[in-house]
Amino acid sequence: LSELEALMERMKRLQEDKEDEEASQEEMATRFEKEKKESLLVISGGICAFPLQFSFDDEIVSTDVSRYIEDPGFGYKDFARRGEDHLPTFRAQDYTWENHGFSLVNRLYSDIGHLLDEKFRMVYNLTYNTMATHEDVDTTTLRRALFNYVHCMYGIRYDDYDYGEVNQLLERSLKVYIKTVTCYPERTTKRMYDSYWRQFKHSEKVHVNLLLMEARMQAELLYALRAITRHLT
Repeated sequence: LSELEALMERMKRLQEDKEDEEASQEEMATRFEKEKKESLLVISGGICAFPLQFSFDDEIVSTDVSRYIEDPGFGYKDFARRGEDHLPTFRAQDYTWENHGFSLVNRLYSDIGHLLDEKFRMVYNLTYNTMATHEDVDTTTLRRALFNYVHCMYGIRYDDYDYGEVNQLLERSLKVYIKTVTCYPERTTKRMYDSYWRQFKHSEKVHVNLLLMEARMQAELLYALRAITRHLT
């Protein structure tokens, strides 16, 4: 099977399995912890703990971004150190964008919550209902896996989501790309962009980038707004 056909087959199988039997809460929690620890092993720029068949090392462009920021040392750091047994988890049900963050940010800056919420929803729901040459395809499962994987990298867990879907839908090379774009965007190269989902249209792959960026922004907002809420109470 081609990369595209294999992905569509996995999506179909996931839907069928979900209809037959749902995973228990304990199983879903275990799968989240496994995915969270695995995300710490994914290194941007193509260096990965997993056996990949290609490398992006020679494509990494050294970009001087210090001119655009006040603190040159500022950058992404994994939310936990590798090798730790108990990694911190942000349970989304305890502090959600819809029930908590949205109302607080509106209090702090009038109407900004509505604008942010519209932006999140628009990008998350954006679809042509296509996958490359295939039409009338429901891509909800795939979009949710992309969004939730970014939040997983930031230690955010959704109790009602089965993280086994992430491992089945997002191949390892795509996870490297996701972490690079999300955490180290200055290291992203065209070769990395071209290496995954080769049969997909550019518009579909650009949508992936938009989804990753919005997921990261929402994750950052959740941490910041939760801290403000705790301070106010």
